[in-house]
Amino acid sequence: MRVLVAGASGVLGRHMSMALADAGHDVIGMTRSPAGTEQLGRMGIEPLVADLMDRDALLHAVDGMHADAAVHAATALRKVPMRHQDMAATNALRSQGTRNLIEAAQSIGARRLIVESMHFGYGYGDFGDRTITETNTPFAPPGRTPALERHLQGFRVKEHLALHTDGVDGISLRFGALYGPGFGDGGTDEIVTMLRKRRLPVVPDRRPGLLPWTHLADAGAATVAALERGTPGQAYHIVDDEPASMNAHVRFLAAAFGTPKPMTVPLSLVRVIGPYLHAFLTSAARLSNDKAKRELGWTPKYPTYRDGIRSLATS
Repeated sequence: MRVLVAGASGVLGRHMSMALADAGHDVIGMTRSPAGTEQLGRMGIEPLVADLMDRDALLHAVDGMHADAAVHAATALRKVPMRHQDMAATNALRSQGTRNLIEAAQSIGARRLIVESMHFGYGYGDFGDRTITETNTPFAPPGRTPALERHLQGFRVKEHLALHTDGVDGISLRFGALYGPGFGDGGTDEIVTMLRKRRLPVVPDRRPGLLPWTHLADAGAATVAALERGTPGQAYHIVDDEPASMNAHVRFLAAAFGTPKPMTVPLSLVRVIGPYLHAFLTSAARLSNDKAKRELGWTPKYPTYRDGIRSLATS
């Protein structure tokens, strides 16, 4: 298929684009920046300069093109978000950006749509020992606070548009916390750099949140599987087999790469200086990946974060 990938120069978008190209699909990589164009060109991906938030310019940029499918992987995150307002631009991309992409995709004949989502769409909180499936827990419920509602509204609108727009065969991939190679720009490479400089602390282990994890290579493989075999109107959990706390992940990463051990800071301090990060660290969710394995024929190459980190450290 000919596939338009929005956000193709981002860390996730690059992995998705490469996986699609390696599977034999013809990829058009949408990026906002000239640097992104150069990056995509080096990867052998056809670049398209367009801003997902500028509807008129986007429609002009795709005028005369044809594609069979589109992928929404665009975010505005360039570093770990600390405050709730750090998510504002990404929330806008999830809502208005999705509307604009759907209009552009329909104008070039692309009916199939794959959108990126996340486990945080179930709400920021502690789900205890219960295992969440795609159907046993409401997705994007009302937020407990105005700040959390803004994030959840982005998840809610993006997924609703993808799965319930007439003429769109939409599929949502709900990822866990993403990690993996950033190829010099983002990803775990950046986390390792922060650890070497002792700029990435952990919090005490008394109340560690459990996060589902997704290696970026597994995210790319799942994108191909969803494009080729996914059922329109469905969501799939693309997560590994074992949830783990951010503390466990970061400490294992430091040991694997031989960096200094991360410092420990009080959770109360994180709440003050980084309220969004506090919500991130205190959330706990176990997601089942059975549906993706069964219906997409997808299985994680890296079943646990330890497998993925070992691979990164020895590559």
